[in-house]
Amino acid sequence: MSSAPARTYKFVIVAMVAVIVVLIGIIAQLQRTPSTTAEPADPGGSAPAAVVSDAPASAKTDEQVKLEQFLVDEFPRRQEGDPLALGEVDAPVVLTEWADYRCPFCSVWAEETLPGLQPLIDDGTLRVEFRDLAIFGDESIRAATAARAAGVQGHYFEFAHELFVALPNEGHPDIPDELVFGIVEQLGLDLEQFKTDWADPAHQEAVLADSQEAQSMGISSTPSFVIGSQFVAGALPIEEFQEIIRQQAGLAG
Repeated sequence: MSSAPARTYKFVIVAMVAVIVVLIGIIAQLQRTPSTTAEPADPGGSAPAAVVSDAPASAKTDEQVKLEQFLVDEFPRRQEGDPLALGEVDAPVVLTEWADYRCPFCSVWAEETLPGLQPLIDDGTLRVEFRDLAIFGDESIRAATAARAAGVQGHYFEFAHELFVALPNEGHPDIPDELVFGIVEQLGLDLEQFKTDWADPAHQEAVLADSQEAQSMGISSTPSFVIGSQFVAGALPIEEFQEIIRQQAGLAG
């Protein structure tokens, strides 16, 4: 009986914290000279390109320090065996990504940036935790549930990568069953088990829960990220992600 209030309390705290993150990021962005030029926002709601930098340590308030500590220590899920995660559970830096499978910028990030971060995952520096933010309708939800069904068989990220590769990096394409089943067969998954798992309402509930959580936190565009204690919006060049990860890990740049 006591677990429900605890979960509700933690959810409210996460939501409040994330809104503060966004506000801090806006202030920080206004106070610094951008290192990159933002591309025009995608008309469907996805946005490339704006990074929120940490303020200098000397300029941080006690609230900012507590917020950053919360994001590092409590915000990541760090669940052993999580099919929606890559890397060691105790990696010093966790990158949380919110994405939609019909988002072209998410596709670019998955195809070009994530593979480039694999060395940091392999050496134990980085853990990647994926969360759904399905903002382009029912097709987005179906795609997300398909990925989770593949995850039941241990191939979440492989399926996600192949789906992104198969879709054009523009607009918000439909995702026909034939494409999904073709990827399942290509990966050597059990097709009948996949169909059963894809129909499992628990996956849709999880997708909607992730999406509602993100929206309650003020995150409305994809892809969006929290890297350690830092919020990032957009599919920035890989060098930007590598530098942020190095900074968050306390490594020399």
